Amino acid sequence: MTSSNMAVFCARPLGFFRSGYCSNSAKMATVTSISGRLRDLLMFRLVPPTYLGLNLNLRPMSSSAQDASRAAPSKASDHNYESLRVTAAQRHVLHVELNRPEKRNAMNKAFWREMVECFNKIAQDADCRAVVISGRGKVFSAGIDFMDLGADLFQSFEEDVARISWHLRNLISSYQETFSVIEKCPKPVIAAIHGSCVGGGVDLITACDIRYCAQDAFFQVKEVDLGLAADVGTLQRLPRVIGNQSLVNELSFTARKMMADEALSSGLVSRVFPDKEATFDAALALAAEIATKSPVAVQGTKVNLLYSRDHSVAEGLNHMASWNMSMLQSQDIKKSFQAMMEKKKLKTVTFSKL
Repeated sequence: MTSSNMAVFCARPLGFFRSGYCSNSAKMATVTSISGRLRDLLMFRLVPPTYLGLNLNLRPMSSSAQDASRAAPSKASDHNYESLRVTAAQRHVLHVELNRPEKRNAMNKAFWREMVECFNKIAQDADCRAVVISGRGKVFSAGIDFMDLGADLFQSFEEDVARISWHLRNLISSYQETFSVIEKCPKPVIAAIHGSCVGGGVDLITACDIRYCAQDAFFQVKEVDLGLAADVGTLQRLPRVIGNQSLVNELSFTARKMMADEALSSGLVSRVFPDKEATFDAALALAAEIATKSPVAVQGTKVNLLYSRDHSVAEGLNHMASWNMSMLQSQDIKKSFQAMMEKKKLKTVTFSKL
């Protein structure tokens, strides 16, 4: 926090200190109070979260904890889809499942349309603060369902080359939006991956903010084996995610499988768990932890992380200054500081919907 904000934070005791009605003993008490606040603030900024009661335990939960975390997830009434299943997994947390297990969650026509509709709704859902994406059944996703999309991609046109190209460009752009909408959604999105994550599955998870996977997961940029270059996000996002262009090139040119351990060491995922169940439990626990934070702070953080990724440091700092000149006036800051001063756990603070 800047000195100017600290001055605002301590404005009342400083005003009293400067007045002519303040005795020496009162002045000493005021100085002690301000010093204590400054010390607590510095401790808040510098001490690891574990010591402030914020330790996030992401180890696989016990069976009783798992039962509690999964307590009667209710179907989200305004989300009715053919290819997706959306439930309210916990308070302020939505669970989006790829819901074609009999087709290994292959991405059909309905999926490309419904993902955009789903995440546009989530972006505007004031009650939602975090999202978990997973795949129902034995795998996360086998990628694009070419049997279903073939008519659109490979149909015979009578028009000339320009018109065919125009049609395909519009089609590809619409498919790209299916995953870009995840990135644009201000709510943090956590992917819980198990089994195969192939082709379009890699496009999807690289648009997510956090990725966890099970030990049986593998990842494959499969498109070159199908005679095309990946065109809905992998080639643009994967290099930024893992920061190793040589590895990205190897994966993209060969279509070889990347197993879970390599995905972890390369930075594609941040944690690996023994199985699907443990992966989902950990993703849900993380989403629940994020959901206890100020939505102004969390969503503002996501917006500015993405902006800074695509801009220079100077541009990112300028954007941050413009952003926080209004967001620093949030009631969430006052509530957080009050809880800290009263030595309450930050999880007990109730933040308004956003």
